[in-house]
Amino acid sequence: MGMSDLKIRVLVAKPGLDGHDRGAKVIARALRDAGMEVIYTGLRQTPEMIVSAALQEDVQVIGLSILSGAHNAIVPRVMDLLKQNKMDDVLVLVGGIIPDQDIDALKKLGVAAIFQPGTAMDEIVKFIRAAGRGICLTRTRRHRKDDA
Repeated sequence: MGMSDLKIRVLVAKPGLDGHDRGAKVIARALRDAGMEVIYTGLRQTPEMIVSAALQEDVQVIGLSILSGAHNAIVPRVMDLLKQNKMDDVLVLVGGIIPDQDIDALKKLGVAAIFQPGTAMDEIVKFIRAAGRGICLTRTRRHRKDDA
């Protein structure tokens, strides 16, 4: 399999108690239509569940869809768990209702981009592809305990 055959693997997650997942499903479908492999976790995921799924699925990108306003609690925990699991190379994106005044703090935590309501799907796809060239397709699969 050549480098051009490798697909960017994206985990789309809905953390917290927010029960509205239409936007996350629209994003997941747009990324899949753009040729990416997409794993959708479903609703009400904890940061631990998200990072565990990201590790198991060997993703290069995590997209967090947050409408509940809990981003200042959820995102730092996800970023901390990624560091603990030596997954600092995973690109983290946040979408949803994120107030402008919170964006800088999220970026300082390591979030690559924040996409607010109304962002064009094509803009998100282009961002992931551009960022993916640097980190996603050149790294090898993580070694897991069950790999022999």
